[in-house]
Amino acid sequence: MEKKKWLLTEDPAIIFEDTAVGRMKKAVWDMTEEQLDEELAAYGIPSASELGVAGTYIQNTARADQIEKRKKNDIVFVPIGCTENHGMHANTGLDTFMCTQILEGVRRFTKKQGREINLAFTPLNYGGHPYHHIGMPGTVIMPEEVVKEMLIYTMLGLWNDGYRKIIFLNNHGHLWMLESAIQEFCKRYQLPGIFRVIEWHRAVREFFYPIESDLSLGTHFIHADEAETSVALLMFKEMINMSKVQDSWGEPLLPDEHFDKSVDPFRRPNRWSEGEGHNAIERAATPEGVVGCPSTATARKAKRPIVAILKYLTLLNEQILDAYPSGKVPPVEKISLRKEEEMAPFLKEPLSEGWKSVDELPRIGIFEHL
Repeated sequence: MEKKKWLLTEDPAIIFEDTAVGRMKKAVWDMTEEQLDEELAAYGIPSASELGVAGTYIQNTARADQIEKRKKNDIVFVPIGCTENHGMHANTGLDTFMCTQILEGVRRFTKKQGREINLAFTPLNYGGHPYHHIGMPGTVIMPEEVVKEMLIYTMLGLWNDGYRKIIFLNNHGHLWMLESAIQEFCKRYQLPGIFRVIEWHRAVREFFYPIESDLSLGTHFIHADEAETSVALLMFKEMINMSKVQDSWGEPLLPDEHFDKSVDPFRRPNRWSEGEGHNAIERAATPEGVVGCPSTATARKAKRPIVAILKYLTLLNEQILDAYPSGKVPPVEKISLRKEEEMAPFLKEPLSEGWKSVDELPRIGIFEHL
């Protein structure tokens, strides 16, 4: 077996795999601030929110125009956020706006490439939450089954409309619910396609690791902290009031080394979400809604991680379309128990001759009753 190759950096904690993704990350790691600024400008970062701008999301585009766009690229990115207390200095929709602003930048860039991604409005203005968020004002907690079913039926509706490559972009602590929704969707319907959830900060975790640089964060990513506030200051500074900023830290009830931070920088045995009781709940330990030092945040510190995620999502878009151009999906019989001939009518252009809707889809398997 060929020995695995790695791309090293000046920091022994940071290495990149010698793949297209790793090489892209290494290139971003080595960029000067001027180069980072050029990349941000190419994606139109920062820009005002496009949620109300015609022609940017599926829901704010004339249907005829949206169909023509889908025929060139049938990948749809779905931003996933929540409503959550992020401290007195920040907006409660911070998680949602991080994802929408990132994806809007990718949309602008891929449009110039001729491979414009599709964006769907977020199905979760109010998300699921871990247990330790209970009792916090400003945090709106939806039951896990509500979150899962909302996402499952969002996926089903998008698939039925021709978007058979569905990617959730997440910035909030309910990842297990999103993973579960994708798994349940596939078990329940066995539809061919590509279905993923990406936690954007984990996807580029190397760029949230503090190093000796004035462009680097000084603390590790946790919650409503230096990292999240820096990103917000770069992407939507008008929603942030730094005159109200407060720093605060959690209260570990067991030795801290067992559970990792938000982007898993230490490779510890457990993710933060794999247990409760090891830390005090937020209401008791950090009623400020902050775990970390948002007072040290600057927009400059967010430049490298934001460039990294923009370029990663662009690369992902290219690689999916290269493998499966618009209208094509992975082989039916390799990713489901359905037959290719059975699925042929459902894979046609919606409302074209011979097309069938998922409402006509025969259910199969042990999950057919759901």
